[in-house]
Amino acid sequence: MVSYLNLALYGVGGLVVAGFSMLIAFQEKLVYVPVLPGVTKSYAITPSRLSLSYEDVWLRSSDGVRLHAWFIKLFPDCRGPTILFFQENAGNIAHRLEMVCMMLQQLKCNVFMLSYRGYGASDGYPSQHGITKDAQAALDHLSQRTDIDTSRIVVFGRSLGGAVGTVVTKNNPDKVAALILENTFTSILDMAGVLLPFLKWVIGGSSSKGPKLLNFVVRSPWRTIDVVGEIKQPILFLSGLQDEMVPPAHMQMLYAKAAARNNRCLFVDFPTGMHMHTWLNVGDHYWRTIQQFFEQHVPERKSENGKHTF
Repeated sequence: MVSYLNLALYGVGGLVVAGFSMLIAFQEKLVYVPVLPGVTKSYAITPSRLSLSYEDVWLRSSDGVRLHAWFIKLFPDCRGPTILFFQENAGNIAHRLEMVCMMLQQLKCNVFMLSYRGYGASDGYPSQHGITKDAQAALDHLSQRTDIDTSRIVVFGRSLGGAVGTVVTKNNPDKVAALILENTFTSILDMAGVLLPFLKWVIGGSSSKGPKLLNFVVRSPWRTIDVVGEIKQPILFLSGLQDEMVPPAHMQMLYAKAAARNNRCLFVDFPTGMHMHTWLNVGDHYWRTIQQFFEQHVPERKSENGKHTF
């Protein structure tokens, strides 16, 4: 009887070890989803399909990875804000074009959409270290352009893109005028227990009591909560209270951390907002919130003849 019990315990232990080993080995497949199930990696549409004038931009990250992006201008001489947009996790930049089309119309801005490595037409494989380099390459490209007002570059990140945007904003106080975070998580460590509840016993971040045993094996922790408190630029937090992916409490914690050191932080929540479709569910109030943030922190500049530039 004892021997059978021992065998059973060894068997269960072996399955647990094997399960955690698989999670460790294939964690990038869980964290990053460049291709949606049943959808090809290529772009389903391009901006021209929505009658948007755009430029295909090809970049090299500092480690040599070839990256693709779309630069979409409201009109050729638009000198309004330029939004460096970092997308959510699943899918590619083509899946965000409907929202970007509305962004151009409502905010009178330009939009630069980057495909992270491994996403869309970009080469390579996604990782935190690599995507951080990709974001820097995109910002460096924008800051060197002569056809935009480089003093009005605003980083906008949603979900995973918020984690990416937080890092590049913190690292570039002289290049980024402001940051917008929407439905972003405190860290992947915290999200592990949200998406896979059994992991909360061994992996956890800011919301956990004490260090967790397996935190050290997470290769893409994206500790946004530790970075956001170091940002000096204005930050707008947009939180959808019906977010079905990231608990809204994560956004509240991010705001609290940032606002403790930065008095130019604004938190706005939307009762009907969902993870990827807050902009669609909320409508005009969503866009007015961003417009007012721009008016206060990224104001229009006057040209030499005294007229506003757009």
